[in-house]
Amino acid sequence: MEETLLHKLPDISEKKLSPELIALDLDDTLLKNDLTISDYTVQTLQRAADRGIYIVLCSGRTDNAILPYVRRLDIAGKPAGRYIVAQNGTSITDLHERREIYAKLTDGDILVEGYHEAQAMGLAVEVCDASTIYTPCVNSYVERDAALTNLRLEIISDFESFLQKKFPKLIVSGDPAVIERLEQRMRSVMGSRCVMARSKPFYLEIQSPGTGKGEALIWLADYLHLDRKRIMAFGDSMNDETMMRNAGLSVAMKNGLAVIQEQARYVSAYTNDEDGVARFIDAYVL
Repeated sequence: MEETLLHKLPDISEKKLSPELIALDLDDTLLKNDLTISDYTVQTLQRAADRGIYIVLCSGRTDNAILPYVRRLDIAGKPAGRYIVAQNGTSITDLHERREIYAKLTDGDILVEGYHEAQAMGLAVEVCDASTIYTPCVNSYVERDAALTNLRLEIISDFESFLQKKFPKLIVSGDPAVIERLEQRMRSVMGSRCVMARSKPFYLEIQSPGTGKGEALIWLADYLHLDRKRIMAFGDSMNDETMMRNAGLSVAMKNGLAVIQEQARYVSAYTNDEDGVARFIDAYVL
């Protein structure tokens, strides 16, 4: 693995990389294992924003679960810090105008079908809006998600009818081995009618075809008239896969999944717990 990592770092004889936008996954990428961001990382990203490089938090989390980290970086007031990508690329918000500028909801029938398949395997399900997790019943996985995101938790009795309102994605959680079986089952019965990705071994997220973090970044780059080849994206897990494929300057974390490292143009020499994002930007961008 060490040889692979070395081969996927930028050549030190090259001139500095010149991204116009840096997209950052949160969990296991920008955030340390204790869910904090170091002062060094904050200062590094502020320096990048001061140079006019867009800094975009790009997470599976909802808006309200991303905003504490926006405040920690303290760049939202700058032009380069005004956008966030939420819910696995199904939503983009302009923080200056306080409005969603891009939204992709998943059809209710897809959500219901995923709910039925998950129920049959005894797995927990939930959908979210910006501030609330909605679920038909609570278990340890749903409680963990609520604690992790600090979102409100609401139990819905007629969950199937509720899903017809449409939401960005369905989140299924449970034992990783059972989640893997569900993913295989869903791919066989739903085919191209949805896309699926695991953000953690115990989470499977189901959403509309053609949606993902990478697709959202391409839309945002076009919206801002940026060069797609100059998008830099950092990620570690399967819900970062489309970022690795679509960003011209994709960077997988050292702690990232092997398949993500293989797809990325570069691999950080440091993990999320070692300020891998900031060290890469400091060495090869600033």
